[in-house]
Amino acid sequence: MIARAAAVLLVLAAGVLVALVVLRPAPPQDDLVPADVDRGTPAVQAEPLDPAADLAAWAAATGGSTGVPARALRAYGAAELAQRAATPDCGLSWTTLAGIGRVESDHGRLGADLDADGVPRPLIVGVALDGSEGVQEIRDTDGGALDGDAVFDRAVGPMQFLPTTWARFGADGDGDGDADPHQLDDAARAAAAYLCDGGRVLATGGGWWDAVLAYNRSGEYARLVWGASERYARPVNVSDLTSS
Repeated sequence: MIARAAAVLLVLAAGVLVALVVLRPAPPQDDLVPADVDRGTPAVQAEPLDPAADLAAWAAATGGSTGVPARALRAYGAAELAQRAATPDCGLSWTTLAGIGRVESDHGRLGADLDADGVPRPLIVGVALDGSEGVQEIRDTDGGALDGDAVFDRAVGPMQFLPTTWARFGADGDGDGDADPHQLDDAARAAAAYLCDGGRVLATGGGWWDAVLAYNRSGEYARLVWGASERYARPVNVSDLTSS
């Protein structure tokens, strides 16, 4: 998926009227273009975050140099640390998560505002997967619980999870006791687990491409993520952002 246009839709979910941003394909709105690299080219990654890093300080400093919202960076950084603890051999970097977040929803800001609690408002959903031109058909699997659509599935949240994928990888990244695909800490943590699933090693070119193409089976998509990840990795230095 490339950059998308957004339209606001009101739906009734669980008896509550909820505003959703519906994402549709659109021309890119900034200078991010697919990287001119071959499949298998190792992605440029930032140095691993120190588990003792002050994530708030790191996010504030890194946001200024990358243009990524500090609130989003905190989610990506926490997801990297949690996934490295769970699967240290995977070698996941926050820059890959940020690249996916950029391409999927501009870090929760495409047609929405990323609030302090990590939830974009209005909520972000994809188009109905109804089999129309250029769209796979996936009939509803969750009764509309996540996407407000009881006929077809839609990808949801800032990292654009399908309900079936969320059912497998959904995570509680912010520790509030609820796994919510619309909340970026949760979504980033789930994305990290999804990317590293099956013993993938993202520190290698082949492993990185296999992981990102599992997330979205489009070479153009993977090259957009590669380009965004490379952009975010360039100015980053985290060595002096440890807690005292």
